Amino acid sequence: VELDFEDLPVTLALSPGGPTLHPEAPDNVALDWELGDEATTNAVFERAAHVTTLSVRQNRVTAASLEPRAALAQWDGTRLHFAFNGQGVWTMKRELAKLLSLDPEQVHVSTPDVGGGFGMKVMVYPEHVALAAAARALGCAAAWVADRGESIASDNGARDLTSTAEMAFDAENRIIGYRVRSQFNLGAYNSQFGQNIQTALFSKVFTGVYDIPAAHLQVQGMYTNTTPVDAYRGAGRPEAITLLERTMDMAARELGLSPFALRAQNFIPADSFPYKTPAGETYDVGDFTRLLTRAQDLGDVKGFAARKAESAARGFLRGLGLSYYIEAILGDDTEGAAVEFMPDGRVKLYVGTQSNGQGHETVYARYLSGLTGLDEALIDIVQGDSDLIAKGGGTGGSRSVTVQTTATHGMVVQMIAAFSEFLETEIGSGPMEFEDGIFSAPGSNQRLTLSEAVALARTRGAEGLLRHERRVKLQGRSYPNGAHLCEVEIDPETGALRLDRFLAVDDFGNLMNPALAQGQVHGGVAQGYGQAVLEEVIFDAQGQLQSGSFMDYAMPRAADFPMIDFESVPVPSLNNPIGMKGCGEAGTVGALAALSNAALDALWDRGVRHVDMPLTPQRIWSWLHAQSG
Repeated sequence: VELDFEDLPVTLALSPGGPTLHPEAPDNVALDWELGDEATTNAVFERAAHVTTLSVRQNRVTAASLEPRAALAQWDGTRLHFAFNGQGVWTMKRELAKLLSLDPEQVHVSTPDVGGGFGMKVMVYPEHVALAAAARALGCAAAWVADRGESIASDNGARDLTSTAEMAFDAENRIIGYRVRSQFNLGAYNSQFGQNIQTALFSKVFTGVYDIPAAHLQVQGMYTNTTPVDAYRGAGRPEAITLLERTMDMAARELGLSPFALRAQNFIPADSFPYKTPAGETYDVGDFTRLLTRAQDLGDVKGFAARKAESAARGFLRGLGLSYYIEAILGDDTEGAAVEFMPDGRVKLYVGTQSNGQGHETVYARYLSGLTGLDEALIDIVQGDSDLIAKGGGTGGSRSVTVQTTATHGMVVQMIAAFSEFLETEIGSGPMEFEDGIFSAPGSNQRLTLSEAVALARTRGAEGLLRHERRVKLQGRSYPNGAHLCEVEIDPETGALRLDRFLAVDDFGNLMNPALAQGQVHGGVAQGYGQAVLEEVIFDAQGQLQSGSFMDYAMPRAADFPMIDFESVPVPSLNNPIGMKGCGEAGTVGALAALSNAALDALWDRGVRHVDMPLTPQRIWSWLHAQSG
């Protein structure tokens, strides 16, 4: 094999210009997108009493999931079976059928247990299509497992944007306008959802929890000679909240106000819901002041001055950081659930979501048991198989538990109605009631559990009662939110940052499983800490990856963390029957700004006026010494 190639010019800039990558995109501008009323917003700025301006660079990271991407393809002569560790089987089924010119019924996609996805495993990658094509061409099974170096080099990157925010205040320190200009990296090609991340998804929460009457967002997406950029835990929401909350902290400093007081003054009032944002999102409920007050109390903000003095006595700089985030739950707002009663007494619950290690199986089985009285130990969760489940939304955007339990609830209501009708005929009495897992009717002393009703239906040959399914659409999205408060210590001699305290006070609505919710917060905060303090994907001037292994790409370790405190302060959502809100990405959405604000607070007295992620010892040391000369 002879290979003849020519090195082409490289472009890495997040600004128009440079060598053209695609003739369809002059100056490498993939998109120029805006949202909001620019003229009205600009007019508001003309009469502002104060304007805070802040530019923030958000570093490029990679998901670095515990389990790298992997897949197995088998072709039996007429049909493809494709198994992969992803976040949903239906998009893969559709794309493989289209790209391989197969009928959809010729493609069976399945997903086993998955060791972490974080958005990076949502999309179809070139390796998936090549593997399936190879299996068909060779007539045998073909498997592929990425090693860690291949993963860092080829997994979709994340974040990688520079934004400038301007916030206008009136004479009473109320926000009257907000405008943002962002330029973000798409990589060399469009990924599956990449163009939406810093545009539509960023915009959903870009004004956060504040009552801002006028806002405008303008975004440019740039092509560069790097791996494509796409979804990663939070997908646009962390980027928007990090920019907003860092701007709020800077505004508080410039106005001479407490960061708590400025936020509280500008919160959307609790009696203003439902509230339509400048981006067109409708927040259903919220009580932001209650959560912020609780965070101040639990975080012992009053005692911070003493802790700062104690750190100073030991030669360290202590900083306090606050972030108040809100997140919009994303993904398909429809989902289905089906239950099947098996001859051996077991029960199968078919779900359209896909666990990537979050513990869905526990939550779903326990929820069905609670609704029906069925033995939780007899419930098997079936997921991730396109032959067994015709349609589903997979996992992503913190959607899973909210939308899946809503579907399960609807299916159970339908199932109980069907069994009640059957039992009224059998018993000759009605109307049938179902309470605490027991069917009963007035005028009859006969009482049956659901399992007993199933057995009776089987005996009577009522096969239609042995399987029930329903598909639902959410009435609206839910909007988890909360206050994250942390304290860091910095060694001015080395620049090393240590996280000393972290508190998350979150409104996730009614919790299905508090322990699992707390675990999701811990994981999200850990990933937020990784980006804020350690992680960065780096390319040299020729576009060559310089951080291609864990020797060069720093990851957080357990020893980096204190105990992460968590408290739930629920304000139940009105947009689903359970009153839930998602929690999978909230830890990351809130952590980035809290950590950045804490670092700047620690360095402020030494003259440092700006920091950017990652907050590595070398960078912090450089900022300190730039001020000391």
